Amino acid sequence: MADKPVLLLLGGSADQLFSIRTAKEMGVHTLVVDQDPNAPGFALADEYRQISTRDEEALIRFVDAYRENGGRVDGVFVQGSDIPQVVARVAEHLGCASVPLEAARLSTHKLAMKLQFQARDIPLPWFTPVESADHLRAILAERGYPLIIKPVDRSGGRGVYLLAAGCDVDRLYGQSRELAYNGEVMAEEYLRGEQLSTESIVFRGKTCTVGWADRNYEMLPRYTPNIIENGGWVPSSISEEQRCAVERLVEKAAAALGVSDGVLKGDLVMTAEGPKLIEMATRPSGGDFSESLIPLGCGVNLIEVAIEIALGRVPDLNKLVPKFQHAVANRYFFPPAGKLRSIAGLDTVARQPWVKKLACWYEPGDILPQIASHADRFGVFVVTGETRAQLDERIAWVYDTVKLDVDTSWARP
Repeated sequence: MADKPVLLLLGGSADQLFSIRTAKEMGVHTLVVDQDPNAPGFALADEYRQISTRDEEALIRFVDAYRENGGRVDGVFVQGSDIPQVVARVAEHLGCASVPLEAARLSTHKLAMKLQFQARDIPLPWFTPVESADHLRAILAERGYPLIIKPVDRSGGRGVYLLAAGCDVDRLYGQSRELAYNGEVMAEEYLRGEQLSTESIVFRGKTCTVGWADRNYEMLPRYTPNIIENGGWVPSSISEEQRCAVERLVEKAAAALGVSDGVLKGDLVMTAEGPKLIEMATRPSGGDFSESLIPLGCGVNLIEVAIEIALGRVPDLNKLVPKFQHAVANRYFFPPAGKLRSIAGLDTVARQPWVKKLACWYEPGDILPQIASHADRFGVFVVTGETRAQLDERIAWVYDTVKLDVDTSWARP
């Protein structure tokens, strides 16, 4: 360990496994923390500790004790979990590289983020804070339906609702406010158009966007008012002109947030007026984008470059140049709520060479929840193909092959 840099990785869940593996392949000593004693990342880590990744004070006490006992920490990193403010605080305490604390704060408070972007003339949907259910009704009376409401400080679709005529405004506002860590809710315009995810590396103020995925919202009619994404496709179908417009938008967002070094994950909509920015996270994505879609789609491991930056190194930006272009998609399983009796077909699916990932997070006997956010999805698969049409055929085949037998009488209200 003496000659290896030490990277503190915040989180050992499934979303963080790719980062742990990448760091180890880079010759980095991995120090993983997670509050779950059974976190799968602990089995991969060189060292691990059971600590909540949201407990900043406990993490600072830990790294101080770790250094007092002769250890060192050269960088702090997270993938997937929306806690860049924790990364920034611990990194600042250690004197390590990180996005600025203010950038991390802005990126985890959706209203503050949008106000910052608005001040910098970045194209956005219309938005406003919501003070109460009565206030929301007044907004709807003025603007009409549809309208989005969301907690200002949550991720993964938690508490995000699409309001349509006839919806229960009191219930949905109450649920969104209850799911907000700070109790704050905002409303924003529902933008029509192709939804797009981007993933970018920023180094010394220069932005390189290497991740481009078209987001799939085919489940929207099924789960409204919940807004549930079902994976996506790469490469994106947007035009070169649209791509250039998005790159300019990402660069403006990086400058508005004050990020000169790090990772930016963008959610955008390609509207008739051009791209508009929904959100910008100051950390790498989870949910297979940086883990599977980008590497399989163009041969780039963005996480490797992001780790180099977190360790204070000058990264080799040539690693971000795409090596090829392949069609890749990820999708999720959405069984009904209830008690899972059995799963069939997984072995048949796993044997296909074009299935690059297949994971289920429940076992027979488990109680499956109602789908209310991305955290409730049953499992995931990633497929490759020659074209998007072939991807869609293979996606349909996987769904037809995997059989989930659920006793819905066990569904919780």
